[in-house]
Amino acid sequence: MAASNCSPQSTPGHHMRQQNGGYLPIENYGLIGNMRTCALVGMDGSVDFMCWPEFDSPSVFCRLLDKDRGGYFSIQPAVNLNCTTKQQYLPSSNILQTRYIHEQGVVDVVDFFPRPKHSKVVFKGVKLSAFREMTSVQEELKKWLVRRVECIRGNMQLDVEIFPAFEYATEPHETVLLQDGCVPHAQQSKTVSFRSKNVNLQLDVSIDRGEDHADKWPIVKFKKVKKEGMLGEGVVASIEVHEGQAVSFVLRNDLPNHVTENITSAVLDTQQHDTQSYWYNWISKSKYKGRWREVVSRSLMILKLMTYEPTGAIIAAPTFSIPEDIGGVRNWDYRFSWVRDSSFTIYILLRLGFTEEADAYMDFISERLLKSRVADGGLPIMFTIRGETDIPEHELNHLDGYRGSKPVRIGNGAAFHQQFDIYGELMDAIYLYNKYGKPIHWDLWCTIRELLDYVLTIVNEPDMSIWEVRNNKQHFTYSKIMLWVAFDRGLRLAEKRNFPCPNRAKWLEAKDNLYEEIMEKGYNKDMKCFVQSYENKTMLDSSILIAPLVFFISPNDPRFLNTMDRIMLAPEKGGLTSTGLVYRYDTELSEDGVGGREGAFSMCTFWLVEAMTRASVYEPRYLVRAINLFENMLSFSNHLMMFSEEISRSGEQLGNTPQAFSHLALISAAFNLDRVSEFKR
Repeated sequence: MAASNCSPQSTPGHHMRQQNGGYLPIENYGLIGNMRTCALVGMDGSVDFMCWPEFDSPSVFCRLLDKDRGGYFSIQPAVNLNCTTKQQYLPSSNILQTRYIHEQGVVDVVDFFPRPKHSKVVFKGVKLSAFREMTSVQEELKKWLVRRVECIRGNMQLDVEIFPAFEYATEPHETVLLQDGCVPHAQQSKTVSFRSKNVNLQLDVSIDRGEDHADKWPIVKFKKVKKEGMLGEGVVASIEVHEGQAVSFVLRNDLPNHVTENITSAVLDTQQHDTQSYWYNWISKSKYKGRWREVVSRSLMILKLMTYEPTGAIIAAPTFSIPEDIGGVRNWDYRFSWVRDSSFTIYILLRLGFTEEADAYMDFISERLLKSRVADGGLPIMFTIRGETDIPEHELNHLDGYRGSKPVRIGNGAAFHQQFDIYGELMDAIYLYNKYGKPIHWDLWCTIRELLDYVLTIVNEPDMSIWEVRNNKQHFTYSKIMLWVAFDRGLRLAEKRNFPCPNRAKWLEAKDNLYEEIMEKGYNKDMKCFVQSYENKTMLDSSILIAPLVFFISPNDPRFLNTMDRIMLAPEKGGLTSTGLVYRYDTELSEDGVGGREGAFSMCTFWLVEAMTRASVYEPRYLVRAINLFENMLSFSNHLMMFSEEISRSGEQLGNTPQAFSHLALISAAFNLDRVSEFKR
């Protein structure tokens, strides 16, 4: 739970925006979604980010990346109210509640995308053959953003402002007021429509007057307003609600004139109840019973929100171009599915009981392996949520960027980078799925053989590796370790399943050669630690923390322990850890072709926790340090236990948020800490 006091003549969060040049801090948002798209809702009640109708669609609200042009949908107390605001999820759900507290009244704004109770859903009017999950259609998935205002005590005046900015704020739109006001006897809930070239949205309003105010209805009367810099008009309204009353705002696709579908309070009550039931039933499947149950459950629900249900793909983050350094250029689009995340995702989903999600994600990855190989036999490093590989990178120069962090980018130019580590992560995912999920089939094995034969041809080549450098390729130690993993898992799979393996001897030779090479060229005997690359022989890199997690090296090997101990030193002492937070590498010493600074990486910090945890089985002194580091890292989450990609030196969150890899690494660290702690008792 988080609170912020607002001064007189300010809305909740107004001072937070003022302190940040008109922007909310990155960590002051909560996520809602429906496994097609999502929205970020600020602590001040403003939807500042939403792409419609899918994750990678153009934005409709994007004030997060341009305070003047980006567009938003805010519901907040009138400007003369001195309020406290709190934000939390309703129990065991992804329904977000923002509460405004004042002496004269208390109001909740409840935000969610509806879900039917059942896991199998369909969009209205879509053919059953369109998506895999429609084999047993249960109920329509409503493509609605629901914002429900409920007065809990007293009364309160609220200001509602809706200013869409279609097509990343490049497309003009027409705003049409369909009713002068939402009157008590109105049969039509359709109130406003916003019509652009490609997307038409309508706003429905539903009023619940409450039992104690039968003669006094809240009046919702919108007027059109044009804001400088925006390409179409928005609407504003002032409403007063009394205890027991509710006003709901539903944004959805504009219906044709001849179609009527009234949204009533009863309908919305049912939708909220069903949505809460869906999330409660879903998280109840979790097998995690450890000491960090609340934070792990929240991480799992965040990961579920980042799943694109029609294909099973999981995006790296639902946002684009949130900076890794305020005012800097490290601004990337993460609304795609990276092969790199696959093994962590499969491992977590299977071990914690989410077999349906693991099956769907494995189907997505396997299909890419079967269908998406490039001409030379390799595999792209990322895909769209539908499995496409065409992801051109563009700069949106008309947007100012979060707090002036330019350029704002969509698409991702790294899509066809040569990052050879993906073959290890992919093979680890397939191996884990075969072990904990379902046995892999013959056709997939044949494709795996072809893929590993291709890997034989690149094993001695340089690449751009996990950090996606944008300059010279190198022989990165991390990539070499993951190439070793690729052959190791292929050989293990062949043996475990008795699959024929014509090139077994070549795979084994490549695997052994890689190990010898890494120990010779990837380790600096003078520094007594593993290094970033064969070329950068003095550069420390936290990606090496993955080594014991993928069983490349034992966690108590002196070479690894020395490396881990060095990483734990402060940067000024030659390490990568500051305030218990781990950096990828020293960007001031390592020229990566991107430029600018960055924060500590949430994922790398959790990797350090897990590496220390595994080492503590043999070296008990690391266990308490691992627990302390983990607890310290949890303190850097936001008020909703959400992690972005990075954390700044001043403790603020940076980068796209929430990031799947951060939460995957958190869950894995907690899972392994619990196992080792139980073992030690």
